[in-house]
Amino acid sequence: MGAPAHRGTAVEAGIAAALMENAENATEIAVQKYNSLMALSTDKRREDYGATIPAMVEQGIAELKDYGVPSHTQGFVEWRPEGLAAPIVGYFDFHWEDHNITTDLKTTEKLPSAVKVAHARQVALYVTSNNADARVTYVTPKKRVTYQIDHINEHRNALHRIALNCEKWLAQSDDPEFFIKTTAPDYESFYWSGPARQIGYEIWGF
Repeated sequence: MGAPAHRGTAVEAGIAAALMENAENATEIAVQKYNSLMALSTDKRREDYGATIPAMVEQGIAELKDYGVPSHTQGFVEWRPEGLAAPIVGYFDFHWEDHNITTDLKTTEKLPSAVKVAHARQVALYVTSNNADARVTYVTPKKRVTYQIDHINEHRNALHRIALNCEKWLAQSDDPEFFIKTTAPDYESFYWSGPARQIGYEIWGF
């Protein structure tokens, strides 16, 4: 994992400390978390992403403080829909039981004008019906916004179908070389940021 993912984890830790414990050193907690996660990282973006953490923590606290104290943070969710050999799992960021609100925190450089589909599907995993109040909270160093997710059941159905297709694809072979020879990595994706890109070059050879 590179600097962007670790920054997100660190910012969440700082915000959680402020919401759950009223911690006055939330920014310090976030920075310490980031430094710990990045201790052995060779990601050249380390300093640039680290510098944005204090402002993002402040934005996140300002966005979520009026929700009150979360009843749960980092809650594990496991869903076993029909037809899947393996469950779909994830961890939600914040949940307020009294209001049945669940939100996932996303750190980003630019606020999206609407919730991203991938994020909507992710949060739909964490709730069980269209009656739940599912949200995504985006924070940048200067701005913040929270979007409510509609059509939860449709997003969950999409997750189910995607998982079924993935299992069918993986069932084609037990040989990792088969999948290397039949795929091509998209290095423009953030999944290949930092050291992961070099690993991809070594595995695929291009």
